Amino acid sequence: MSHVGVPRGTARKRRSLALFTTGVLTLPVLAGCSSGNEEAAAPVVPQDVAPAARSQVAEGGTVNWAIDTMPATLNVFQADADSATTRITGALLPTLFPLDVKGRPQLNPDYLESAKVVENEPRQVVLYRLNQQAVWSDGREIGAPDFVAQWRALSGKESSFWTARNAGYERIEKIERGADDLEVKVTFAKPYADWRSLFSPLYPKQVTGSPNAFNDGARSTLKATAGPFRLSGVDKATGSVTLTRNPRWWGSRAKLDSLVFKAVKPQDRTKALTAGKVDIADIDAVAAHRIVQATGSGGAPPAEGPGSELTPAAALRSWAVVHGSDAGAAAKARAARDTKARAATAYATEQNGLRGYVVRKSLEPAYTQLALNGETGPLADDRVRRAVARALDRQALVDTVLKPLGLPAAPLGSHLALVGQPGYKDGSGALGGQDTKEAQALLADAGWTPEGALKKEEGTKAGSEGEKQTDKKKAQDKQAQDKKKAEEQKKAESNKKEGDKKADDGKNNGRNDSAARREPSRDDGLYIVGDDNKPGDAEGAVTHVLAPAPIAAVQSAALLRQAGHLGETGTSEDATARITAQDRQPGGAAGAYAPAGTAAPAQAPGSARGPLGKDGKPLSLRFVLPSGPGSESLRSVGDKIAAMLDTIGIRTEMVKVSDESYFRDHVASGDYDLALYSWPATAYPATDDRPIFAKPVPATDGSLLVEQNYTRVGTDHIDQLFDQAAGELDEGSARNLMKQADARIWAAAGSIPLYQRPQLVATDKKLVNVGAFGFGVPQYQDIGFKKPQAAGAPAVPKK
Repeated sequence: MSHVGVPRGTARKRRSLALFTTGVLTLPVLAGCSSGNEEAAAPVVPQDVAPAARSQVAEGGTVNWAIDTMPATLNVFQADADSATTRITGALLPTLFPLDVKGRPQLNPDYLESAKVVENEPRQVVLYRLNQQAVWSDGREIGAPDFVAQWRALSGKESSFWTARNAGYERIEKIERGADDLEVKVTFAKPYADWRSLFSPLYPKQVTGSPNAFNDGARSTLKATAGPFRLSGVDKATGSVTLTRNPRWWGSRAKLDSLVFKAVKPQDRTKALTAGKVDIADIDAVAAHRIVQATGSGGAPPAEGPGSELTPAAALRSWAVVHGSDAGAAAKARAARDTKARAATAYATEQNGLRGYVVRKSLEPAYTQLALNGETGPLADDRVRRAVARALDRQALVDTVLKPLGLPAAPLGSHLALVGQPGYKDGSGALGGQDTKEAQALLADAGWTPEGALKKEEGTKAGSEGEKQTDKKKAQDKQAQDKKKAEEQKKAESNKKEGDKKADDGKNNGRNDSAARREPSRDDGLYIVGDDNKPGDAEGAVTHVLAPAPIAAVQSAALLRQAGHLGETGTSEDATARITAQDRQPGGAAGAYAPAGTAAPAQAPGSARGPLGKDGKPLSLRFVLPSGPGSESLRSVGDKIAAMLDTIGIRTEMVKVSDESYFRDHVASGDYDLALYSWPATAYPATDDRPIFAKPVPATDGSLLVEQNYTRVGTDHIDQLFDQAAGELDEGSARNLMKQADARIWAAAGSIPLYQRPQLVATDKKLVNVGAFGFGVPQYQDIGFKKPQAAGAPAVPKK
């Protein structure tokens, strides 16, 4: 599925773009804070890649794989590298420690015989033993010179290399040849726990050996590669990158002859699949639903799409208009029918083209968060941020995205690991779960109250004089109310006498029901629901219309529903939709009568409160969301969040912007209060996640240096925990430090993890070993078309 932004590649470059499709006053001991849910408590979603043994995969063929755009560069260490760069180079270059299905780095035997820490004192030393068959596509052996060139380019010591980041490489002291050409010895100046993250991908020295080659030489071509495929061509005119089988590859021979990556925009994926232009494509939920519907329809009439809404009654009305006496109306009806018929035919053709595909689904190694900008405004107060967090029903938000797809729907409990990874632990207990009362208390403590939203009258004086003026005003108001009440009572008595007289007059002529139909007065012992002036009701929010008593109200609603059959659509829903606003008010339909003495209904717990404010300024937050066609789920989640915040008195201003400007002009620049975007998962949180949660520091010009912490929320303690973990060589101790850091991040309430993103991939039904990889990475040499089953062979092998 396409999302705004780019994922972290295997190189873990500085993530200048993120993904779109993001405690209490006295903190407890955060090292032990969690909700008690460990890795085993949450479901782990497996890969969905149609696994098949290599013996079952046919030789040859070409697969077309959709990517969002043509890669701006083939150098993953440059700032403008994107997901296409990562996907393509994964088939061309060495990855020494690819991730397995649980997000754990595993030694790659195609390139390494071994790699381990051989010394800790006085310096950390890692010894790599290379596969003796590993060679570049030009025939040269992979060796120490390639490691040295990459270290020098990424160490940060030479500014002439335009690198996105140098994390880890700056800790290396020296690299040298070991006992022979197959050994590479790396000595660190400072201990580095994430040493497995280095040299993946590994570039040949022809790319990293000089600034010119690094900066410009690898943007559109690679002078040498060392993967199951080699680069054959980059065609910007057709938007394609072609890879062919590498004849010098020493590992398992690639099953495919060629692999072509084609630039196809997310909104054009369905058409590309229908036309057979691509065999593999990340898709959104709408496209996935269409494929499932196409494969399961069996030629039945479409349940969705043009023409699916045509009911027998509507068809009959359309026929009557077409064959009616009104020539103008008939012509319009015929034109509309022809348009719908053409659209239905086109839709059916597309559905027929989608029958050759299957949807592979899993959870993507990335999570969506609610980001709260803590630099300025109300969210600079950590109490307000925590109130926002405590107002959220995260389970309801997760259900919105994952349940319709049949994926396990559980809120994510960590910023630094995903479910299934060894370091995962739910740390949300450091902040606390959904609690409306606690959220309201936090806002009140921060000074945001219903009274604060009201502007103070000008000229009001403080002290005893002001109190005297208030008392005087109250006395005047009481006098006016008493006068009004007396007038109403007098009028009621007059009406009663008149009514009695009319009733007596009607005894002889059968018209004695007029009194029963008169409008009741307030002296009849009734009050009007909705006129209770309950605290929090916005003035003028709903127009209260007088309505009958409860039994009559039911009858009235029934009549309205019947009247709906005469509406435009001929359905009863037309009528109910018109009265929804008043009927859904807490306490019943506005205007309904109740007997005198009945207590006013209490406000429902989940209903909206009145707006909060401080010093006459309302509490309102700008919620910025992308407006593109691939961001429907984000907008749906955003609407639900806004409704949840409304229940505690926080108003939201929903601002929708283009996908292109969403991250660059709003999130990264800090022009938002609330935003939704995603971060990729990593096996190396001490290295990769530190820039995301690092405490912003003032720059010389007065601005903030935020690295990638776009929430602008951080603490010195969090930074210290990351630094300690990065230098801790004991994996268990490093994970504990990361869990402590995660608890502190939860308590700061700058980022609220919501859910792990769904991964939906459409693939040709005949393809195997490809689909939704989850944490894992593709084994490009194993991807191919399944061999056809031999005639007469049993469908299920005998045991």
